[in-house]
Amino acid sequence: MEYSQELLDWYDRHARTLPWRVSPADRSAGRQPDPYAIWLSEVMLQQTTVAAVKDYFHRFTRRWPTVSHLAAATDADVMAEWAGLGYYARARNLLKCARVVTHEFGGTFPNDEDGLLSLPGIGPYTAAAIASIAFDRPAVVMDGNVERVMARLFAECEPLPAVKPVLKSHAARLTPQNRPGDHAQAVMDLGSTICTPRNPACGICPLRDRCQARAQGIASDLPKKSPKKPKPTRHGTAYLVRRSDGAWLLETRPEKGLLGGMLGWPTTDWTEEAPADAPPINAEWHDPGLEVRHTFTHFHLKLRVLLTRSDASPSRGVFVPETQFSPAALPTVMRKAFDLTQGTLLRD
Repeated sequence: MEYSQELLDWYDRHARTLPWRVSPADRSAGRQPDPYAIWLSEVMLQQTTVAAVKDYFHRFTRRWPTVSHLAAATDADVMAEWAGLGYYARARNLLKCARVVTHEFGGTFPNDEDGLLSLPGIGPYTAAAIASIAFDRPAVVMDGNVERVMARLFAECEPLPAVKPVLKSHAARLTPQNRPGDHAQAVMDLGSTICTPRNPACGICPLRDRCQARAQGIASDLPKKSPKKPKPTRHGTAYLVRRSDGAWLLETRPEKGLLGGMLGWPTTDWTEEAPADAPPINAEWHDPGLEVRHTFTHFHLKLRVLLTRSDASPSRGVFVPETQFSPAALPTVMRKAFDLTQGTLLRD
């Protein structure tokens, strides 16, 4: 456990200040982390950077300061606040989880991994992170930062993802019974600030004398990764309709699938071949040659943008009055389409 004590000593001096975190000094003085804040931050941080999450976290906790407040929120309000953060299934599961915690657990999160894993949207990583950071359980928290630190510390040269179980076994062995929550955050901070993907600052690392990859001169090469398959490109059409009174035609996307439950422009299916036309309204459509390009986790999207002004009744979607329409509440790909229309016939 010498590794762990050296890391905790470093963390006590250099811990990052984060809005959801209780500092080592405050924790030693008896202040306990808020499980709601830890859960909310961990869900937001999935595949998203700390810098991108901070403002969202502040907005959510100001508007919904407890899990019970969040549970009482409407789906539309939560999805609108989440807009732009991406991976929208997280927002849907956020609400489901808040309602289960509120109505089935009395507003109190379970304090161990098994109980946390029973909640909607909480997988092994998030359960371990909450159990460790919020409840000081000796759970093994494995994110990209932890994997990178373990791969370098023990010079594991087998590529990801096959080497993940080996890296987890190293992390489990190093997790102390004393201050496991601070230890988990210390490893993540080390990976985020010193043991970075490129140009790690080995000279100031608290574990530099124990790092096998540094000794072998291969730290920057680890962890190795298996080659990624190229992402396919899908195509679609977005239909932007504005009524004469300024209202915009929007529709709520299906609960399942990309951008599920989000409000956006009516579109065709997104397919690798040319999609079939699916206009939401019978009108004369204008093609100004606009194209949105956006990348999701598993594919690239090219979205043609067609425009019209019409007061006809749509076959799907609803007109949202101009006073209630907020581009900021749209998911990023939909907001890109809106931004492209500035200066077109849809603008007054």
